[in-house]
Amino acid sequence: MLISPAWAQASAPAAGGGIESMLLIVAMFGVMYFLMIRPQMKRAKEHKTMVESLQKGDEVITAGGILGRISKVDDQYVTVAIAAGVEIQAQRAAIQTVLPKGTIKTIQ
Repeated sequence: MLISPAWAQASAPAAGGGIESMLLIVAMFGVMYFLMIRPQMKRAKEHKTMVESLQKGDEVITAGGILGRISKVDDQYVTVAIAAGVEIQAQRAAIQTVLPKGTIKTIQ
């Protein structure tokens, strides 16, 4: 009485929308993979390779932003000299960047 039959009929779903919506979901997953997942996996692989190749004498930046020269390398930790007579211990994974040799000139 209060709702006209024309409004009730307009709410029926259109036929054939199943395949198109499935293709849209697959396409969105493909875009997400190539824009987000794949580059992140590539960065993680490069960081793992860099961490495995750390050696004594490398000049590094830690994840906290501390610059220093590696003075000792263990399986899980590295000792980083940040000033003359000042050394800190950090996890190998906390090393963010390896700098070119000669970048840090103040550490003896």
